[in-house]
Amino acid sequence: MKLLHVTIQTSRFEDEIAFYRDIAGLSVERDMRPAGRSMVFLSDAAGDTCIEIIGAPGAAACNAPDLSIGFKTEDAPALREKLLGLGLECTPMIEPGPGVRFFFVRDPAGLRVQFMG
Repeated sequence: MKLLHVTIQTSRFEDEIAFYRDIAGLSVERDMRPAGRSMVFLSDAAGDTCIEIIGAPGAAACNAPDLSIGFKTEDAPALREKLLGLGLECTPMIEPGPGVRFFFVRDPAGLRVQFMG
């Protein structure tokens, strides 16, 4: 089996799209807004990573401290510095072993997102 997509329901629909587009580097694959639905699918070029974002005005912020989604990046420290410069709160770099380093940041919906590289 293959993981098809991760769905995030959020009251911050446009901010959520911008986060995964501008920070995670995903592109809008399918946009249901022209059909009157607050739903967008974003994916990487290969279509292996897919995030479904659904606008839900009453959605509560994600408060799941033990849940995160992770992305591989070429330079995690540089990305962390960029995000800090944008005013986002990031964890310190975590280096649990040789060649492994990552940090976490929360997306606009409150979901913990890990960037490793």
